[in-house]
Amino acid sequence: MQEAIIIDTENILRYPRLDTVLMVEEFVKKHDGEFKKRKLWESLPKKMMYQTFCVIIDYLAYSGKISIDKEGKIGWIYYPELARKYRALTDLR
Repeated sequence: MQEAIIIDTENILRYPRLDTVLMVEEFVKKHDGEFKKRKLWESLPKKMMYQTFCVIIDYLAYSGKISIDKEGKIGWIYYPELARKYRALTDLR
């Protein structure tokens, strides 16, 4: 069962820009399952405040695009094209 993720919007000092969110998305896709949260933040091509990065990670987890395993590594899990392909297969119903 998936754990509920609650984003505390009252204490957010900065909201990330769209290009920043997309940059983090692309980086996570490229390095799927390689990094834990802190190391991922340190390895990004563009530097940002850690709190802003945490807001992006919380959003990506809430929207079902990433997952965090037992070791704390972040992986990309959002593959809509693949899901459509499998939904179209009648023998999987």
